[in-house]
Amino acid sequence: MTPPGADVDAPAPPARIVAAFIQALRGAGLIVPIGSAVLYAEALSRVGLAQPDRVYWAGRATLVRRPEDIETYDRIFTDFWADVTTLSPVPRQAQTATLAHDEDEGEEPDGNDEDGVEPPPGELRTLRWSAAEVLADRDMGTLSAAEWEEARRLIAALRVSTELRPSRRTRQSRRRHGDHPDLRRTFRRNVRHGGMPVERAWREPVERPRRMVFLLDVSGSMEDYSRAMARFAHAAVTSRRSGRVEVFTIGTHLTRITREMGRRDAEAALRSVGSSVTDWSGGTRLGESIGEFNAVWGIRGMARGAIVVICSDGWDRGDPERMSAEMARLARVARKLVWVNPLKASAGYAPLARGMAAALPYVDVFVEGHSIRSLEHLATLVSGGAGVKARAAEMAPRTAPRARS
Repeated sequence: MTPPGADVDAPAPPARIVAAFIQALRGAGLIVPIGSAVLYAEALSRVGLAQPDRVYWAGRATLVRRPEDIETYDRIFTDFWADVTTLSPVPRQAQTATLAHDEDEGEEPDGNDEDGVEPPPGELRTLRWSAAEVLADRDMGTLSAAEWEEARRLIAALRVSTELRPSRRTRQSRRRHGDHPDLRRTFRRNVRHGGMPVERAWREPVERPRRMVFLLDVSGSMEDYSRAMARFAHAAVTSRRSGRVEVFTIGTHLTRITREMGRRDAEAALRSVGSSVTDWSGGTRLGESIGEFNAVWGIRGMARGAIVVICSDGWDRGDPERMSAEMARLARVARKLVWVNPLKASAGYAPLARGMAAALPYVDVFVEGHSIRSLEHLATLVSGGAGVKARAAEMAPRTAPRARS
């Protein structure tokens, strides 16, 4: 179906195609953010316009956010595109569109989009996009050098903190009731009452951040994601809101890199780590590495009551029974075990790797770690925020209950 006034002999430029199609979808009630429009333009430049199915699914994957919008999208798609064979699209009303990039995230974009007034036909329209929004869901293994520079800045800006725990120390409480009476303040308050405890004072436990331990897989299969997780761990070590944070690398053996990660400069810290870790991009023996952590550090106190974050794809050349036994030991003393697997975001992923299958029954939360968005979710998980309940369905079943510290 050809829109009125269409010129099928001269295909419209890609910017006009995107602007007109987005306008048609928004007119039908669909919510299409600017970032989605930019992704759709990039998708069209990759898949081309020769095959209708590719054009349809490119828009379906980038522009449709809710299942109930699929029917509306199908109708607008059928009405908009002129020829389903050659897909020479033209807008119903020709508009000029330009794409601009906002360098300063704090500035308000120019134009008429903010007040909700649609510009008249033929008027210049500027589509603005944010690099942070576009990169948020991108797989970090596919980023270019320039995109990785922006991703490093976004990871460094993450505020990583750990959940709080009650300590043995107490402080003065303003509550009128409690479990810990403050005898000294109670006595001082009631001197004027002849020593009768008319006004009582109470104390409450002081909350301290829990210890957090990172075990980072630096084997060859994790090379695309190890640098991102190392920067995330550095953000946790240098955060003022985190408690004691320990960082280890696991590959063919275990290496403690907490001291190197303590530098404020992330680049200097990672250069120091690179010189300390001798098995970077090497093989993988997860069971032996976790067993060494348990024997030397974890069981003796470092992992007791701590949040342990293991970042690995689960590929292990060692004995899966050893892996299962060491994970069971670690699970008995840790407060929470979080396993971050970048491969989990892949379509049709199943934890079939021997190491992953052996470890999964002892994991509390199993999440992906392929993008900046997933790292933001990980920061919420380790802080004990609302994200834990929202992702409760991802918690793996346990083989047996265990004590909690």
